[in-house]
Amino acid sequence: MTYITAIVAVVPIRAEASHQSEMVSQILFGELAEITEGNPQLVTGSFVKIKTKLDGYEGWCQSAQLAKVPAAIAERYDDAITAELYNPVEVNGTIMQLPFGVSLGLFKHQQLDLEGYQFAYRGQSVFPASNHFSSELVNKITRLFLNTPYLWGGRSLFGIDCSGFVQQVYRYFNKMLPRDAYQQAETGTDIAFLAESKCGDLAFFDNPAGKITHVGILLNESEIIHASGKVRIDNIDQAGILNTDTGERTHSLRLIKRYF
Repeated sequence: MTYITAIVAVVPIRAEASHQSEMVSQILFGELAEITEGNPQLVTGSFVKIKTKLDGYEGWCQSAQLAKVPAAIAERYDDAITAELYNPVEVNGTIMQLPFGVSLGLFKHQQLDLEGYQFAYRGQSVFPASNHFSSELVNKITRLFLNTPYLWGGRSLFGIDCSGFVQQVYRYFNKMLPRDAYQQAETGTDIAFLAESKCGDLAFFDNPAGKITHVGILLNESEIIHASGKVRIDNIDQAGILNTDTGERTHSLRLIKRYF
């Protein structure tokens, strides 16, 4: 199998092979994917359809933002990720900034060579398997994302959606969740009442048709952090979310899940 990876910080994954097409998700620098359609030679100006190794998401990416990964490099993949808000990596002698939580699993001794690109990582790294899930660390990591703008399909500090936010935070704790909120709601253990919730539990919200359309991370039984307009902290009760700025009820609570 031939893998590819993103060679810029964030690559849009689009529904169709066009810049005008809807962005449905993103592949971040260093994450692996396989090509399922299109020219595997990654011809500049073309698009290829990919399937991500991380969460199985499929869509079309611009070839110029990708590079093929030799099997020997792909096989040494580990779970190291960037540790700071912004993290410098040299690309052929110039600096590119990577956001928090980006994969470093392809690097060896902070170096990576791919098809004419030489990367040298200059930042700090952390291993999710070593991160203990606790209320203190949940508060610290979630608040790094505060005021990140909401972006449909986004998965980074440059712009993020509700399920992408939850996915990235949980990834820090070595727990890989599915990409979309309705998929995330199908996993975990049910918590019957908000009063029984703990910091780090996920709250899911539905639309009038009963479909799960939103998710956030509970900080306690009365506060939630979620991506809605931006990553923000709002009040929550058994009925749903209350915007702390306007007092408006914005989301209707459907269920609560626990994963740790």
